[in-house]
Amino acid sequence: METGHCCEKSAKERTGYITRVQSFSACHRLHSKSLSEEENKEVYGKCNNPNGHGHNYKVEVTVRGKIDPITGMVMNLTDLKRHIEEAIMIPLDHKNLDKDVPHFENVASTTENLAVFIWDSLAKLLPPNLLYEIKIHETEKNIVVYRGE
Repeated sequence: METGHCCEKSAKERTGYITRVQSFSACHRLHSKSLSEEENKEVYGKCNNPNGHGHNYKVEVTVRGKIDPITGMVMNLTDLKRHIEEAIMIPLDHKNLDKDVPHFENVASTTENLAVFIWDSLAKLLPPNLLYEIKIHETEKNIVVYRGE
């Protein structure tokens, strides 16, 4: 009787998920140029304040891939940290999303759209198909998840 083959997987067949958490502060005004002033007030309420409001966002970046049998890693965390700095911290931290980030000039700066922006920015820097999920905690109670769909 053979032993050890039915339930064992080699390291190259294993898939791992790595999540790195990063926080940043930014302000924005929820406002759509496609809506009238009244419609914006109705849809966004107090978050449509003309002077904006701020958040301390917490972003979880998750990558998914095969665990390298030599290094034992899905990817080097130092590289992931560097990519997060470039895609999230430099363009977004301590910024007015609507005025300082060109992407949001004509796109409402909702947390959903922020997650898409971060996804697209990171996807350009990471190896193909490695990015798995962006999770943004806008507040303790409001969380958005985006998986590139």
